[in-house]
Amino acid sequence: MEQKISLEGSWQVKLEDERIYDCAIPGTLDTSGIGGADQEGLTGRFTRKHTYEGKAVFSTCFVLTEQACGKRVFFRTERARCLELFLNGVKQEEYVPGTLSTPWIFELTCLQEGENRLEIISDNSYPGLPRENIVYSSAATDETQTNWNGMPGETCLLLEPQVLVADVRVYPCGGTLTVAVAVDAGSDYDGSLTLTSGALAEDVERSIHLKKGERRSWVFEGLSLAADVVPWEERDEASSAAEASLYAMEAALKGAGRRRVSFGVRTFCVDSQARLSLNGRPVFLRSEASCCVFPETGFMPQTEEEWEKVLLTYYSYGVNCVRFHSHCPPEPAFAAADRLGILMQPELSHWNPVNALETEESFAYYKKELIRIIEVYANHPSFVMLTLGNELQAGEVGHARMDELMRLARSLDPTRLYANGSNCHYGAQGPDRESDFYTAQCVDKLSLRAVCSGDAGYGLEGYINREYPSAMRDYVPAVRRVREEYRQPVFSFEVGQYQVLPDFDELECFHGVTDPVNYRLIRDKVRAAGREEDWKRYVEASGELSLIGYREEVEAVLRTEGMSGISLLGLQDFPGQGTALVGMLDSHLQPKPYDFARPERFRRFFAPVVPLVLLPKYTYEGGEHIAFQVKLAHYGKEAFGAKGSWRLSAAAAQEDVLLEGGFPETVYEPGGLRPAGEIRLTLPDTARALRLELTVSIGKYENSYPLWLYPAGLPVFPVAGSFRKDEILITDRLDGEAAEYLKAGGKVFYQPKTTPEAMPDSIRGQFTTDFWSVGTFPHQDGGMGCLIESDHPMLDGFPTETYSNWQWWPMAGGRPVILPDQIRPVVTVMDSCLRMKHMGLLFECRAGGGRLVYSGMGLLHRQQYPEVRALLASILSYMQTERFAPEQELELDGGLFR
Repeated sequence: MEQKISLEGSWQVKLEDERIYDCAIPGTLDTSGIGGADQEGLTGRFTRKHTYEGKAVFSTCFVLTEQACGKRVFFRTERARCLELFLNGVKQEEYVPGTLSTPWIFELTCLQEGENRLEIISDNSYPGLPRENIVYSSAATDETQTNWNGMPGETCLLLEPQVLVADVRVYPCGGTLTVAVAVDAGSDYDGSLTLTSGALAEDVERSIHLKKGERRSWVFEGLSLAADVVPWEERDEASSAAEASLYAMEAALKGAGRRRVSFGVRTFCVDSQARLSLNGRPVFLRSEASCCVFPETGFMPQTEEEWEKVLLTYYSYGVNCVRFHSHCPPEPAFAAADRLGILMQPELSHWNPVNALETEESFAYYKKELIRIIEVYANHPSFVMLTLGNELQAGEVGHARMDELMRLARSLDPTRLYANGSNCHYGAQGPDRESDFYTAQCVDKLSLRAVCSGDAGYGLEGYINREYPSAMRDYVPAVRRVREEYRQPVFSFEVGQYQVLPDFDELECFHGVTDPVNYRLIRDKVRAAGREEDWKRYVEASGELSLIGYREEVEAVLRTEGMSGISLLGLQDFPGQGTALVGMLDSHLQPKPYDFARPERFRRFFAPVVPLVLLPKYTYEGGEHIAFQVKLAHYGKEAFGAKGSWRLSAAAAQEDVLLEGGFPETVYEPGGLRPAGEIRLTLPDTARALRLELTVSIGKYENSYPLWLYPAGLPVFPVAGSFRKDEILITDRLDGEAAEYLKAGGKVFYQPKTTPEAMPDSIRGQFTTDFWSVGTFPHQDGGMGCLIESDHPMLDGFPTETYSNWQWWPMAGGRPVILPDQIRPVVTVMDSCLRMKHMGLLFECRAGGGRLVYSGMGLLHRQQYPEVRALLASILSYMQTERFAPEQELELDGGLFR
C-alpha cells in the first residue's frame, strides 16, 4: 500500500501581476483572502470577497527523506482546475489525465537528495477547454460554489514500490465479480498477482511478467461470490442505524506492491417493466439536486466526515438519491454514500443549452472527463447513474457525439446507467434511444411536474395553478407517451422550485469567502417598507405554501404507475440566478427555523411507503355522499400484511372523530401502487364551516389530508352590477350610487371585475409561490401566497390557517391590488423579495363617510365553489355586526378606487 507525505501547510502563490502571497493548502485563493473585488452591483447572487481568474503559480519545498529511497514518488491532489507541475524547474507529465471531476496525479521523475522545489501552475480560465460550458455549470459557476483557484482537497506525495498495483476496479456482474487490475512496472517483474476478498468464494492467483516501463491490465471474469455475501442496498428506515454492506478487495504482487479498495455487490439495471431496479427489485428515486452551494468555502466538502453530514441531512428529509447538477463530487462523497446507502447520480461539468459537444475542444474534454469519472469511481456501489450534463441542447453533430459517449461509457462499465443529459432540450424532443433512462420536465407537451415557468402574460404553467385542486392528478398520459417509443425508466426533473421568502437570521452565519449582499439588499427593502416586524410571519406563510406544493408534486408522482422516481430542485436555497430561495434548508444546509422546514414533515410524504387517498376535491358541503379510493405507494424492500383504517376528525382535535372505518388485512407487495380499499361516507350536515382532517393508516404507515366542510344551501348572489343584501350594498363599481351610499354612512362590499382593465394597479393571481426566482424568470407577475389574518372576525365563518391552503385556490386566482402602505389587509398577497410590492386581496376601511370591504378575489364570479360562497357569507355576516368598525381610511377619489 502507498505511503503518504502530506503537503498541507503554507505555500507561496504568485499571480499574473507578479505579486506573491502566502496561501494555505488545502485551500483556495479565496480561503486565503487573495484576489480582487467581485463584480460591482451584484443583486442576484452572493458576492465573492476575493476573486481571481487566470494563472496562479503555487510553490513549496519538501525534503526527500530516507523513507523514499527506492520508491516511486507521485504528487496527488484531490481536486483542482487546470494544472501543470514543475519539479526543480523540470516539467512533469501527468501520470493519468487530470480533469475537473477527478484527482490530478503526476509522477515526479527528477527528484534530488535533500530539498526539492515543487511549482504548480493552476489556471481557472481553462485554456484549451470549453470555458463557457464549464463556468456555466455547477462545477465552477460563481452562482454557487465559485470559480475558485487552488487545491482544496487532500494534497500529498504518494510513495509507491517500483512495481505497483496502479488500479483495481471491481464490477459485480450477475452473481459473480469481474476484477480489472492494472500493474505498472518500474523494473522487470516476474511473479504473481493474488486477489483476496471476503466477498470471493476463494482467493485468485495468476502469474504475471512485465518488463521495465510496461503497464498492463489483467481482467478476472466470472469470479464466484462467497455464499454469505450481503448485497449493498439503499438506506431505509429498517437499516438506518447500520451501515451498508461493503467489502475489501486486495490485489497483491508477490514481493512488490499491493492495493486495497472498498466495493459493494449490487446490481443496478432496468427491469422487464422499464423501471429502475436495485438487486432485482424496483427502486423509486426520491432525489435531490445538489447545485454545489457551500457559501463558507466556495467549494464542495473534501472529507468523508463532511459528506456524511451533508448526505444525512438530505436523508432526514427522505432523500435516497442525490443528483449532482452539472458536476461530480470527490472521492470522499462517494465513500460516505457507500457506507450510508445513498444513491448517487453525478454529471459531467457541462451545461450548454445551445450547441453541446459540437466543438472539437468540448468533445475532446468531456470524453476525457467521462472516462476518468467512470474509472476513478468504479468501485463505489452508490454511483449508479450518470448523465453528460444539464439541459444540454445540440444539433445533429452534438447528438451523434452524445450517442458515441454513451456507447463508450457502457463499454467501459456496464454496471451503471447513462443518459445523454438531464432535461435535454427541456423535454421538447422526448427520450433519446441511446439513453438508459429519461429524466425531464415533460415529454413533448405533456408535463412531468406540476408547476413550470410560463410565458410572459400567461402566468405559471402547470396544473396546480390551472386546475381546481384534487389529490387525483398523475402523469400517466406522459408516461404512456414515453412508452410509445421508449422502454426505459422515466423520472421527473427539478421538480418544485417553490420560492420561500428569506429568513434574515441566516445573515449571522456568513463568516467565509462569500458575502450575502443580495440578502442584505432584500432585508433593507423590507425595512424600508416597514415590514420587518411581520417578516417572520411572511417567511412562515410562504414556507407553508411551498411545502403544500412540494407534497402535491411528490404525491402526483407516487400516484403514477410506471414512473421510477422524482428529482427535486430543491431542498436547499440556491443563492444565485436572481436569488432562488426555494429550500426547506438554507444555503448553509441547515433546516430553516420554522415548523414548515422540520424534516419529519417533509419525510411524511417523501418516503418509501406512503398511503394515498385519491380525493376528487378538498372542499365539500354538508350531506354530500362521497367515495375515495385508497392506494399504497409501496417502494420498500419487503412485502407486508396489514389492516387499514381511516378516520375523519376535527382538525383542532384529532380525538374528536366524526366518522371512521377500516379495510381488511391485505398483503402489500413492494414495487408499485397497490389498491388498499375505499372510503365511503356521508358527510354530516353542519351549520358552520369546519376544517377536518382525513387520516388513513395502513399498518405503521399513515398519511393525512385537510378537508373543509361548509353548510349546504348558502345563498348565491347576482354576478354583476349593484344590489343590496340587508343594509349592505354589493357592487362591482364605485359609481355615483355607491359613493352616495357611503356618504350617507352606509356599508359597501366592493368587488371590481378581476380583469387587468378593471384593476390596472393589480397583478395576475396565482396559488403557488413564485417559480425559482423572478430574477431568472422576470415575466412572473409575482406572488408568494397569502398571509391571512386568521383571527380576524371577518373570517369567523371561514376556518383558515395564516397561510394559503387548498380552500383558498379559487380566491388566489383573483387579482391582488397594490395598496397604500397604511392599509393592513385581512388577506395580504406577499410579493417576490426582489419587488416587494404591498398587495392585498381583502381589506376593510372607512371611505367617503361610510364603511367598505374591498375584495380582489372575484367571489361573485366564482360562486360555483362552496368555499367561495362560505367566504362571501362570512364577510357579509361580519359586515352586519358592530365589529365592522375599521379604523384605517382611504379617500374615494384616490388612485385605488378610480
